[in-house]
Formats: sequence, C-alpha cells, structure tokens
Amino acid sequence: MDKLIINGQKKLNGDVYISGAKNAALPILIASLLSKEELKLKNVPNLFDIKTTEKLLFAMGVEISKTDSSMTLIARDIKDLHATYDLVKTMRASILVLGPLLARFGSARVSLPGGCAIGSRPVDIHIKGLEAMGASIKIENGDIVASTSGLPEGKLVGAEISMSQVTVTGTENLMMAACLAKGKTKLKNSAKEPEVVDLGNCLIKMGAIIKGLGTDIITIEGVEELNGAEHSIIFDRIEAGTYMIAAAMTAGELRCIGIESGKMTSIINKLRETGVEIIESDNTVTVKSNGILKAVSIETSPFPGFPTDMQAQFMALNTIAEGVSEIKETIFENRFMHVQELIRMGADIEVNQNTAVVSGGKMLEGASVMATDLRASASLVLAALSAKGTTVIDRIYHLDRGYEDLEKKFNQIGAQIERVN
Repeated sequence: MDKLIINGQKKLNGDVYISGAKNAALPILIASLLSKEELKLKNVPNLFDIKTTEKLLFAMGVEISKTDSSMTLIARDIKDLHATYDLVKTMRASILVLGPLLARFGSARVSLPGGCAIGSRPVDIHIKGLEAMGASIKIENGDIVASTSGLPEGKLVGAEISMSQVTVTGTENLMMAACLAKGKTKLKNSAKEPEVVDLGNCLIKMGAIIKGLGTDIITIEGVEELNGAEHSIIFDRIEAGTYMIAAAMTAGELRCIGIESGKMTSIINKLRETGVEIIESDNTVTVKSNGILKAVSIETSPFPGFPTDMQAQFMALNTIAEGVSEIKETIFENRFMHVQELIRMGADIEVNQNTAVVSGGKMLEGASVMATDLRASASLVLAALSAKGTTVIDRIYHLDRGYEDLEKKFNQIGAQIERVN
C-alpha cells in the first residue's frame, strides 16, 4: 500500500492547472447508458473512481476509448444490467446506474454501494423516487432489484417527487431516469450543485428537455430516446479549494488556472476572511498569503452554502490560524475522523457531536498519520505541508480517488512530496 512522505514548511509558488470535477464526471460517464449513440467527453480527470466507473460500464457492454483527458463511450449493445458488489463496493456513485438502466431497459440490479466511511448516505430517496415513477423495487441478497414490467409499454411514468432532503446523487439519478420516462417529472428540493447542473447540461445536449437547473425545482419532459453529444466536464471546485488553502497555509502565492470563480463563492469568501488576498479573473484565481491567518468558523450546507467536501481542509487551516473557530458539520454525521490524526500533529481540537472547536495558532509537527476518507486525506496533506519536519501519510488510496496527480502538481509548485510503497 502506498504512502506519502512530506517534508513541510516549503512555500508554494507558481501555477497549478485544475482538473475536471470527479463529482461531475462520474454521473456524466454513467449518462452514456441512456443512449445508443456516441458520447464524447473532454476534461475527464484521471482518477481511481473514474477507472472504477469505466470497469463498471465496460462490464455492462459499453464501448470505451480514451486519449489523455478525452473519452468516448458508446452504449449501443448493453449485455448485462447487473452492477455487482465487486464493481461498486468502493464507490457510492455506482448507485447512479440504477435510474438510466431502469429508464432505458426497464430492468436493473444494482448492489448496495460502498465508498468513504463518512456516515450514512441512504439510497431510500433514490428508491422512493423511482417507485413514484412506477417502478417495482425490492432488496434481494444485498442488491436493489428494479423493474418496470408492470407499467404500460414497460416505461417509467413522469411524477411529482418531493425529496425529503437535498441529495446530489438522488437528484442526478432521478433526473436521468426522467429523461426517458413518459410525461413530465417535477423534482422538488433538488440539489443545486454545479456538478448537477453540468450533468443536466450534458443531458440537454443529448436531447433531454430539462428546465430549472441550479434551482430547487427541476422539471424534465420525457423523450423517446437520447442522442449522442460532445461535452467538456467542468473544473473541480474542491480540488481548486484545496490548492488555494495550501497556498494560504504555506505563505505562498499560487495561480489556480481553469476556474469559474462564481462556482466557488462560499469557499473564496471564507478564505478572504482568513486574511489572504484573492484575485479573480476570467479563468484564474490567484491566492497570495503572508502566512498570518485568522481562524474562521464554518457550517456546511448544500450549495450555494459551504461544501462539506471542504470542511476537513478548512479545519487544517484553522489549526495554525490565530483564534478559536467552530466547525459545524450538517451533511454527514461521521465526518470528523481526521480530527485525531490532526491532533497527532499538534492540533488542539475538541469535538462535541457535529461541532468541532479548533483552538488555533499551533505549530504543527510532522508525524505518522493515517488517511480515513478522501477529504480527510487532503486535510492531512495540507497539515503536513505547513508542519515542521516530516509527515508520513498512510492509506493514501483515498487521495487517488479524487485528486489527479496530487504529488506531481504539488512538487511542481515547490512542495517536497514522495510516494513510496
């Protein structure tokens, strides 16, 4: 198993190019199941989760070809409607094949998914939504087994669905299913995240009729079939935020290239509160830091609020910033597993249920630590970059799920990171 060895207290300076968004790419790859025609994608990041999705789609019969960051998918001859546990156990996004398979083929069998151990992310909203569209669904031997055989023409039927909580994958799954359903579907309490909008824009290019993207009510008028399309994946706002915090914590100056800053306003605003200078331009955000940081309190919430996927990184920043901050996690109930590892490096953090109180101004010191999930891994990298001495981070396979060429990108801007087996 690979480890990262990081020698800290190196100023980060230069340019970093932000990759395509994992959380947009995964559902868009899966959207290829909705059409017999060719889906051409650009700006696809090279990540472990992307490779897992490729394996899943290939096993179902999707033809896949790729060069660099481009990928072409053709789901003309689907031969297997079963997403097995072996293929989905490491990635919760695999549940997204349920809606497209059911909408196009009238049948699907999807193993209950795995992924990061950051708390309960139930699939009941997905199931209830599809049942509202007429599907028959049962849980059998750890699989979700779904069928539309009892419906007229064996097709899903449009419905008005009010989701009990905001869910990104739930919105995406039901939106994809509704594209081929008979009639109109209205999704209430929909997720507004840029990645959801990006999926919707790709589906529209494929011939879907969708209105209300970026709002809490999305309406979809079902069509008989979808065609092929060309689409470029949006930038990864979480990767961008991680590099921006790295610059802040190391008293560096960093230009993050390939960004639409309007899609990460909450992150930028919080960084400005810490005292760093941020300059926004057409596709670039520049971060300048003198290393003197003020602690900031945050509370995670669905977009356009502060993203849960940036909570761990901001906690790392707050450990060295002056002052006391409060970090409240409202999305997942088990997303403070990085706390004990940061404490090993000298952080002063106390957790009470879903709130962490960070007493900042500490000098972090290198230590041996263990990554527990994707964003926790990123927080440990940030802590190590600012810490005195050497840090060894174990179980970094989580990082490879969501950060493309992490050590290469960091080393190009002045970090000293080595990957060892």
